[in-house]
Amino acid sequence: MLAYHLSLLSSPVSPMQVQRYKIFSAMFHPKSLKNCSIFTTFAVNHPVMKDKIVVGILKETKTPPDRRVPIGPRRAREIQNRFPNVELIVQSSEIRCFTDNEFRDLGLHVSSDISACDVLLGVKEVHIPELIPDKTYLFFSHTAKKQSYNRSLLQHIVEKKITLIDYEYLTDQHGFRLVAFGRWAGIVGAYNGLRACGERFGDFTLKPAHECHDLEEMLTHVSALKLPPLRILITGGGRVAHGALETLAPLNIKEVSPGDFLHKKYNMPVFSRLDPWHYTRRKDGTAFGPDGFNHFIQHPQEYESTFFPYTKKTDLFIASHFWNPQSPVFMKPEDYLAPDFSIKVIADISCDIKKPIPSTLRASAIAEPFYGYDPRSGQESDPFSKENITVMAVDNLPGELPRDASVDFGKALMDSVFPSLFGKDREKITERATIVKNGKLTKRFEYLKGFLYGKE
Repeated sequence: MLAYHLSLLSSPVSPMQVQRYKIFSAMFHPKSLKNCSIFTTFAVNHPVMKDKIVVGILKETKTPPDRRVPIGPRRAREIQNRFPNVELIVQSSEIRCFTDNEFRDLGLHVSSDISACDVLLGVKEVHIPELIPDKTYLFFSHTAKKQSYNRSLLQHIVEKKITLIDYEYLTDQHGFRLVAFGRWAGIVGAYNGLRACGERFGDFTLKPAHECHDLEEMLTHVSALKLPPLRILITGGGRVAHGALETLAPLNIKEVSPGDFLHKKYNMPVFSRLDPWHYTRRKDGTAFGPDGFNHFIQHPQEYESTFFPYTKKTDLFIASHFWNPQSPVFMKPEDYLAPDFSIKVIADISCDIKKPIPSTLRASAIAEPFYGYDPRSGQESDPFSKENITVMAVDNLPGELPRDASVDFGKALMDSVFPSLFGKDREKITERATIVKNGKLTKRFEYLKGFLYGKE
């Protein structure tokens, strides 16, 4: 009996071991167990004996398919070591970037049946018929901005009394996001922007990122490029924008200030990056102060766009900003008709449909990332016609480098979110990100009520 308790303490505890423990315990007199220090330590301190959480790693069911996973095999093994109160089930998937056998080889349980799970972790929206009632789900739901295409998803989540925690709203106490694929969206989005330029101007051809083995191979292709004198503009200053800068880094092209970008001529490729104070201004004429960015985030309706001059100086626009629907738009359809409008390619990583960039008519797919925008008709057309704007608007860009992106995302979940999810949520990390709890909108997301019931 003593040896058996020691074995429980030195390794993760399975449900079968717990059952054996109960059987063996019944063979001993309670007073004998009470006097056993090994037993006392185990019973008091081992989380499995208090509360077990069965967590499922979902296969992705959205169309087009996404090969990412929130937790890779090595991280999954680490979870079971670090959080003994968690039991993992990996839902079998034929498309996932990590194969079922990569999970099995590390001793993880793979099954098509996830009905026993309490918590289900995915990446993209779950296909509505696959939703299981009364479960807790974590994924990017794309519902909190009242996205009409996901209204039905939110309605079914409420109807099935599901608890929905959205990755996008997992933040620290200062409002900074804790987990995101933004860096990888920026990395791949900028690469696709370069790909589009090569096709548009006929100067070079780049292998699609999803055909590269990993980030290292992709950047090798970038470093071999010799660009014409393109003028590249990046908007944003967060993970996405800095991911885009990672892709441009091997090119060793000159970075210039926004002012120089507007007023100087160059016979070589250059790029500039804009923050909100470069492309907006306060309507009341007040200058951006030390706390200007926070004010912009909190009161976007009080700002107007100053982006138009950049449309006359840019060849490739890499849109990497965060946009609030109450913020000013970057461009209007009539701006594209100006005789000196110079943008030829827009890599819209942010991918907000029609606003704030009118040429983003729809999201595109990894297999066919480019389409054309005809500024005269406002309609979709030939992607590489000289008369049109070439648009790249893939909405699951990290899926092109799924293994790298998944490893990065899993580490962030492990370090910043799982202690709250699987323990006490002292800093209200999961509470802030819960859109629906047991089928009811939480207080923070009550503004979705009209949207949920089709009243707006």
